[in-house]
Amino acid sequence: MDENRVRGYMGLSVRAGMAVFGEEGCLKSVRNQTCALLLVDAAASENTLSRYRSACKNTGIPYFILPEDLLWQATGRPGKAMAVKPGGLADQLIGLLSCQDGEKQDKFGGAVD
Repeated sequence: MDENRVRGYMGLSVRAGMAVFGEEGCLKSVRNQTCALLLVDAAASENTLSRYRSACKNTGIPYFILPEDLLWQATGRPGKAMAVKPGGLADQLIGLLSCQDGEKQDKFGGAVD
């Protein structure tokens, strides 16, 4: 994972108004399927992770656990989760976060076979 690129896309998502913060706001976005992905800080409690994991599993929305404090560093907002609304920024984040170490990436951040 290229943390600088992930951090940049997360910051752009916030500035573009494509991000939702807060536990209830994120859960509502996932349950209503108004977000494309959910980003959760690794420092979140096990109960919180379980709640998000369950909601994402039920709706089919991908979620990613980020390194501790990356969410705060990228967005400048405290909290343990961020839902990203559908669009190009969400697609770029999914592409970056879905790539495993050692996989090649195309110029748009997606994995290349």
